Amino acid sequence: MNVPRIKGSHNAVLSGMLAAEHIAQALAAGRANDEPVSYEAAWRASDIGQDLWRVRNVKPLWSRLGTLAGIALGGLDMWSNTLGFSALGTLRHRKPDWQGLQPAAQFAPIPYPKPDGKLTFDRLSSVFLSNTNHEEDQPVHLKVADQALQAASEHDIYGGPSARYCPAGVYEWVEEAGRLRFVINAQNCVHCKTCDIKDPNQNITWVPPEGGGGPNYPNM
Repeated sequence: MNVPRIKGSHNAVLSGMLAAEHIAQALAAGRANDEPVSYEAAWRASDIGQDLWRVRNVKPLWSRLGTLAGIALGGLDMWSNTLGFSALGTLRHRKPDWQGLQPAAQFAPIPYPKPDGKLTFDRLSSVFLSNTNHEEDQPVHLKVADQALQAASEHDIYGGPSARYCPAGVYEWVEEAGRLRFVINAQNCVHCKTCDIKDPNQNITWVPPEGGGGPNYPNM
């Protein structure tokens, strides 16, 4: 994701093409069950690596300094990187995303108005536009390691953020007969991996689904 340009589809396509090339080379060489380590160096040396290297400090600066100062300094750093150098080197985030979540009791609930269908839209309508498809009888590809932990922590302490951070409405907390149940609508998944990254206990793991199912944006 190139943060200043708010673009990432081009890099996703190019990285997929590179991955296919390196996997094809491994298969042609008779290799199996190993890691195509040459892929890492290849994408960094490609247009993807050059694109992302120039903007690598934008989001860390934004997170550390806030919107105005972060974007201003990030812009200066980005343009200096186009000349091949940066006074800041390479900055890193201070902590992973999942550690940024705080208990829900520390915050007031945010009232979200219902989508009007003109400027704002419900998530399931947007999922429909993604043309995502999974065979419904296949094993769920979103693995929850500990269901009890999910209820006691993700729901009871953090207020069930999975139902909000997922852009495709995959996760729901449903009350049935006085008991909570964590529902996973895996067929809606658009493979963004937000749950794998953002779950406060690192209790959800995304794995590739059977048959290569997922979004199939017809107009891209």
